[in-house]
Amino acid sequence: MRKRREVRVLAVGIVAALAFSVQAAHSEDAVRFAPLKAEELSSAQKAWADMISAPPRNAKFTAPPYRAYIRNPDLAPKLSNLSEYLRWNTSLPARLSEMAILITARHWTAQYEWSAHYPLAMKGGLDPKIADAIAKGTRPDGMKDDETALYDLGIALYRDKKVSDAVYKAAREKFGERGITDIIGIMGYYDMVSMMLITMQAAPANNGVPPLPVLEK
Repeated sequence: MRKRREVRVLAVGIVAALAFSVQAAHSEDAVRFAPLKAEELSSAQKAWADMISAPPRNAKFTAPPYRAYIRNPDLAPKLSNLSEYLRWNTSLPARLSEMAILITARHWTAQYEWSAHYPLAMKGGLDPKIADAIAKGTRPDGMKDDETALYDLGIALYRDKKVSDAVYKAAREKFGERGITDIIGIMGYYDMVSMMLITMQAAPANNGVPPLPVLEK
């Protein structure tokens, strides 16, 4: 009896192990834009990977969205050059540029983008209550005048698909015409990033940031 029970337990263990192996294999097969190994990179891919590893980006070519970008070494440098300006060299302070990125991530429910930029928004000085309201899809209370102007412009573009004279005037008074183009540039670039991340099924970064709730349409 005891021997029969041991055999049964062993059989169950083997079946469970096989099921886990199959599940793991399917999980690995489902990875889109799977990370490439260094030895698999072409000279053009390696040159770009080396470039993005330098400060201030300090990026790994195996991380989202770079592991998708690297599939196209002609496009990748153009994207990283654009993002270098939009992230660090616009007329906006980090508090506002990161807020614009969070609005875009919320629009697309781009989980990796949200989790990666939430800490940067906090570091830039954005009130956590504002970010949390954006995450819930509600208008934040207590915004500063420039945050209100940015938020209204972003919502006008994403929700209304038009910008009223009043929204445009408020944005121009706070940011000038150059600043408006910076905001639109940031959101437009991170629209593309969001689509890339969604296509590659990038999970949230493992950094403790709560994921975005899925909002009712």
